[in-house]
Amino acid sequence: MGAALILVLMLGTLTIAGTFVTSRVGASSGSPIGATTAGATNGTADVPGTDGGASPTDEIPPDTAAAREQMNPAKAVVLGVVEGVTEYLPISSTGHLYVTQRLLGVGDTGATEAPADSFAIVIQAGAILAVLVLYRRRIATVFQGLIGRSEEGRNLLIALVVAFLPAAVIGFLFEGPIKSRLFAGWPIVAAWAVGGVAILLISDRIAKKQAAEAAAGGSGSGGGKGADTAGSIGTTPGQDARPPGRVGRSLDAITPRHALIIGVAQAFAMWPGTSRSLVTIVAAVLVGLSVSAAVEFSFLLGLLTLGAATAYEALSNGSLLVEAYGGIEITLGLVVAFVTAAAAITWMVRWLEQRSLAIFGWYRLVAAGVGALLLITGTIG
Repeated sequence: MGAALILVLMLGTLTIAGTFVTSRVGASSGSPIGATTAGATNGTADVPGTDGGASPTDEIPPDTAAAREQMNPAKAVVLGVVEGVTEYLPISSTGHLYVTQRLLGVGDTGATEAPADSFAIVIQAGAILAVLVLYRRRIATVFQGLIGRSEEGRNLLIALVVAFLPAAVIGFLFEGPIKSRLFAGWPIVAAWAVGGVAILLISDRIAKKQAAEAAAGGSGSGGGKGADTAGSIGTTPGQDARPPGRVGRSLDAITPRHALIIGVAQAFAMWPGTSRSLVTIVAAVLVGLSVSAAVEFSFLLGLLTLGAATAYEALSNGSLLVEAYGGIEITLGLVVAFVTAAAAITWMVRWLEQRSLAIFGWYRLVAAGVGALLLITGTIG
């Protein structure tokens, strides 16, 4: 029941967004929806060379008046739902927001793209707040480690910083080329499809690994020091009664080497449609963490990664965003993103305690098919 509900919610957001398309197409001046690719940087937007003969390096000043006409409270709510539901599930929030914005007619021209991109990034703050609330005890432990009062917190803080650095460095060096070449429909569809196949293959491997470790009573990479022992009280010798999601090492056992591997994997999520949570969760499980510990580390790492991106965008383009959309739409997006992210996180943690990642692999393949259909029919560009 829970799986069906979350799938309906994920697909439903795109369906709701699609209801705006008919009226918009009827009023269109003839320009295809999404004629430009995302590439806004510091209040400007890259315009493809095929759009009126403009050079890819030409910059169009943001038109805040036109941007305001494209946004309304209903659209802000839809975008908040999409952000909140998809941010931490391994299905790519970037890909879903890209498609949804174009279906809604938000940021579909060079002059309105920058505010739309900033809005999509800033409402991440709502999703970030959801993690801060749900994982406040673990975060408090990290702060205790920062001030030297918790060795466990200090080790986790070091791991988070090590995992954060690869994506931060690569993003700083290659942000421009990534946005100009990969922020488009077909690269996102390709990432959805490849990620879906990868999840299906890896989830089968993870399931076999969990079964083997459980049969061995938690020995191997899942047993001994650092084993995730929650739920193991009352087991008989030779058996491991932990839920499948807790078979493996606990978060306390993560090392800087593990963190570096996870961090390098996170850098691949800079390809839109890949999903930061997907690559970090899979990498964490492959280095020996239990699925539950991998999910938690991914969420905590997201606080640094998403927090840095959101803070940078707010400082760089905050005034532009407020001028374009106003406080009501921004607030709605943030609040809705917070509520839906909290619900999605809670559901995902419970789901993965007992079940595999396969559902997300199948969903990504469906999303890739829907995205390809929208591109082929010219509904989005």
